[in-house]
Amino acid sequence: MSQSYDGTWLRVALVQTNATVGDVAQNADRIREGMRRARDQGASVVVFPELMLSGYPPEDLLFRPRFIERLQETAEQLAAESQGLMVVFGYPYHREGLYNGAMVAVDGRPIATVAKQYLPNYGVFDEARYFGRGQETTVLDWGPWRVGVSICEDVWYPDGPYIAQARAGANLLINISASPYHRGKGALRERMLATRADDASAHLVWVNLVGAQDELVFDGRSAVFDSAGRLLARAPTFAEAFVLVDLPYASLEHRRWVDPRWRQGTFQVPVTHLAVGTEPPRGPTRPIAAEVAPEPSPEEELFLALVTGVRDYIEKNGFGDVVVGLSGGIDSALTAAIAVEALGPSRVHGVLMPSAITSAESREDALEVCRRLGIEWREIPIAPIFSAFLEALAPSFAGRPWDIAEENLQARIRGTLLMGLSNKLGWLVLTTGNKSEMATGYSTLYGDMAGGFAVLKDVLKTDVFRLARWLDAHRDPPPIPERILTKPPSAELRPGQKDEDSLPPYAILDQVLQGYIEEDLTAEALVAAGLPRQHVERAVALVDRNEYKRRQAPVGIKVTPRAFGRDRRMPITHRDS
Repeated sequence: MSQSYDGTWLRVALVQTNATVGDVAQNADRIREGMRRARDQGASVVVFPELMLSGYPPEDLLFRPRFIERLQETAEQLAAESQGLMVVFGYPYHREGLYNGAMVAVDGRPIATVAKQYLPNYGVFDEARYFGRGQETTVLDWGPWRVGVSICEDVWYPDGPYIAQARAGANLLINISASPYHRGKGALRERMLATRADDASAHLVWVNLVGAQDELVFDGRSAVFDSAGRLLARAPTFAEAFVLVDLPYASLEHRRWVDPRWRQGTFQVPVTHLAVGTEPPRGPTRPIAAEVAPEPSPEEELFLALVTGVRDYIEKNGFGDVVVGLSGGIDSALTAAIAVEALGPSRVHGVLMPSAITSAESREDALEVCRRLGIEWREIPIAPIFSAFLEALAPSFAGRPWDIAEENLQARIRGTLLMGLSNKLGWLVLTTGNKSEMATGYSTLYGDMAGGFAVLKDVLKTDVFRLARWLDAHRDPPPIPERILTKPPSAELRPGQKDEDSLPPYAILDQVLQGYIEEDLTAEALVAAGLPRQHVERAVALVDRNEYKRRQAPVGIKVTPRAFGRDRRMPITHRDS
């Protein structure tokens, strides 16, 4: 590699954008807009996320031949529009099999289509269901630059194709990604990527998707690292962004000469070199200061994830307004506040449905939430409806004490009212149950589980309180009244009821749930870690018993490493071995 390449820098544009699954035309327009901005701002390279053209994950849309044909036609059109740039974007392509690919086009010509080699098939990922594994590793020779392109999982493994590309001389590694969010993953990814750049002694450009698709949310946080693993640029979390970074071409090879790791051992993976056929455009003689967006706090990150999940689910599916049943409790208050942040107060409606058991304080707290959020509200008392149900069921219930049957009737009446409003007024019902309730079955089928989207489905109760307090500290006025934050949680389905009458204390329960669900720890391991045996055994039994309920719950936002649904796929009918 020449050490006298005009003393200029290579300007790279990272386009962190929100693709919509199946909307090829809109996704293509986002690529066109990114190319336009890159040209206007003097970039030579512009990079977009994994499967940008189809959206991620396209799932069984990939089995539709016309969809694949349209993707190929559009990818070729975009390649023809790449004048003056090297453009990298992801799309599924068919060539003696279907592949998760990256189009690399330069100056109006398609140069290469790179296939993903490591196909994730765990957690929420099913890529082996759809794609073949790429077999070729390629380096693009572009003037003094040797460019290696890879896709998402390819860079997670220490022996992935990126290191073969580096061994073959690549000094610029580009990885396009659609890496879903979960709590703590952003910092973990960044440490991993810094290590990969350092191991390869090459600049690493990593561009991630942002936005939401069904239960998945993508946090963005696209980043660039230099050849020593130092962070040069970082895009914001949960926001679309266009980030420019100038990369020096020189002094990359010298590090490899003196690093003993490059002189020891063997590396036999064959690499194909492709000549681009043109030189990179002359870059700037002085670099710009690249953006390094600040990292949000854990609470802000979680809040942004939930807001993004609600906003994209509503907007991408063409829903208008939403409705939340407000009980005066913390879950419904937080759900309403997230909805207002995502959609604005004019599109959020609150419904109070008090019974004879509902306390005056709960009604007051629910009304205060509506007032602070500025949302329209209505009140539909359920006592007359409940009385009519009890009268109709009296012959069948005769001689039996009040129990869960009467409690659940109230929840089902409320669910029916909300669904009636949904059908008549076109409002999507946001359910308010949290992960602690979903895990233990402390919820009512066709009652509080009735709805279209479960905002807090993957948020433990202790995190609900933590997030609500953070939100109150960062909004004026605080949306959630202090009394809601301090009173003991209650479903208010019988006089004097408290959640902890039926469940272990949330501070203990949530530790059990996190260990058992997210970390696959056994009950004995949890007890050995210091958690009370009676609470562990009770919680584990409730989780195992209530899979049938969770299968019937609405889709909700994944924010933990292991959420219910696609992440954790337990059989309903089974026996412990």
